[in-house]
Amino acid sequence: MTAIRFQADADLRQAIITGTIRRQPGIDFQSAYAALLEGKKDPEVLAIAAQDGTVLVTHDRKTMPIEFGKFIMSQNSSGVLVISQKMSVSDAIEALVLV
Repeated sequence: MTAIRFQADADLRQAIITGTIRRQPGIDFQSAYAALLEGKKDPEVLAIAAQDGTVLVTHDRKTMPIEFGKFIMSQNSSGVLVISQKMSVSDAIEALVLV
């Protein structure tokens, strides 16, 4: 079984990344800063995550689902997880650990 690798979008709260890694140290969860995603448009972010074989984790419920739909029409992707801004940090961490 292959371990899931996560890529944080630039809008994802750092506390979710830090807490997920703290809760499950073996999880591969790269920050947007480390991947140089700041300022990049959704299609570029999706392409980077796809190229790296990571699941993109984002709070962007407005544009990312639409862009993801367009993206997967022509390219492969490991997927996108959209986490509500209203979800508590602890619930978001638990959800990611379960994945």
